[in-house]
Amino acid sequence: MTIDVPTPEEIRATLAGAVPGIRRSATIGRVRGDHDGNPGMAPTGTLRLAAVLVPLVERPDGLSVLLTQRTAHLHDHAGQISFPGGRIEPDDPDAVAAALRETEEEIGLHRQHVDVVGRLDTYQTRTSYEVTPVVGLVKPPFELKPDPFEVADIFEVPLAFVLDPRNRERRSRVFQGAERHFWVLPYPDRYIWGATAGMLVNLAEVLAGETAS
Repeated sequence: MTIDVPTPEEIRATLAGAVPGIRRSATIGRVRGDHDGNPGMAPTGTLRLAAVLVPLVERPDGLSVLLTQRTAHLHDHAGQISFPGGRIEPDDPDAVAAALRETEEEIGLHRQHVDVVGRLDTYQTRTSYEVTPVVGLVKPPFELKPDPFEVADIFEVPLAFVLDPRNRERRSRVFQGAERHFWVLPYPDRYIWGATAGMLVNLAEVLAGETAS
């Protein structure tokens, strides 16, 4: 099975409209979340607004997705694989500004290296975050400086791996007495699951023109 990986120009065209002032893609717009396929797991109460950057790095051998591994002592999602990002603060003009600011603070990637081309579906987590995933193309060379309090590691996964449907699995486990279903992308020496995996599946579906699952 051959995986067609879109070019940066094709990605920009596909996501056109997911940023202000440009026509919105018809494949984007629903609210996803940890509650998908998990009745009763929808977040309740006030949702905390957050934004993450989905960085697509333009390497000579093809596009890759930059990800982080969170440190083990954090209160939320400790040790998990994630995108750089965090809460939208009152001083942030919008989700894009928050994603870029958080990325600079977490991994030292300056916004001058990021070309924001759109966004994915809003994602709600069981921990009551409502996350806006902002997609950006990143041109090397750039330097990274991870925040040692939040980031244990930074690594990249080929976009071709993410786009290959054979690399997506629906798994389950018992959580608080109930069976919970979630996406997993098993990458060598990494366990990408939960919200990050859900957003990567969303990215793959959008770029492939698939119907949302």
